[in-house]
Amino acid sequence: MNQKNNKTVLVTGSAGFIGAHLVESLLKRGNYVVGIDNHNDYYDQNLKEARVKRFIDHRNYNHHRISIEDLDSLQEVFKSYEIHDVVNLAAQAGVRHSIEFPKLFIETNIMGFQNILELSHQFEINHLVYASSSSVYGANQKTPYSVADSVDRPVSNYAMSKKSNELMAHVYSHLYNLPTTGLRYFTVYGPFGRPDMAMYKFTENIINGNEIEVYNHGKHKRDFTYISDIIEGTIKALDNPPNKKNTNRTSSNDQNKISAPSSIFNIGNN
Repeated sequence: MNQKNNKTVLVTGSAGFIGAHLVESLLKRGNYVVGIDNHNDYYDQNLKEARVKRFIDHRNYNHHRISIEDLDSLQEVFKSYEIHDVVNLAAQAGVRHSIEFPKLFIETNIMGFQNILELSHQFEINHLVYASSSSVYGANQKTPYSVADSVDRPVSNYAMSKKSNELMAHVYSHLYNLPTTGLRYFTVYGPFGRPDMAMYKFTENIINGNEIEVYNHGKHKRDFTYISDIIEGTIKALDNPPNKKNTNRTSSNDQNKISAPSSIFNIGNN
């Protein structure tokens, strides 16, 4: 076994769609995994239970039902294990949901992520990988998207929270030399996927003979990424922490920024 594969990885959002698949892959390759998830009711909690059931009894897995906003409980988890790497996938999801309930997105996606950053710094984590989103490209008209594109025009509170995460991570990388990698995921689908996503909503309506609701009068395009590709990209990023010599530029103005062990990548196609 590769020595780095038996390190302990903390995965937040471990009962989520991407998180559960990531946990399974990490366990299969020999990692010890600590999972954190609050099992919130944004969608059917039975689906989250079904995901976790696949690995909850694995000898190398420990599950904690807490929220990343709960700093005290989160700190106890960091104290209890020799955590080598962190993958933060915990977030309040839903672009349209963020417009109706903005406070939820501030509390979880920003305040919760601040807790993850601070504890990763305090406990000298080797590498923090976190989920960003293609939503940060907002009103950009240029395609295909590039990490060098400006992301200063978000069009939802969800996108704003993810752009904030990227800025926060860069600050911690710069101030404390904490290696961080942000992954801009492009709409993910596959087994145990989220039921609020178009793929599943369309399928359900087709089966039931109902009309399919299409936004923006059908005048839009979207790329979907299969879950196994997302997991492969996430693990490759996890195994290759950035340093001051190999960081990629995240905007056209980065020439004037101080180098820091912080990188951002798109995980998608076209």
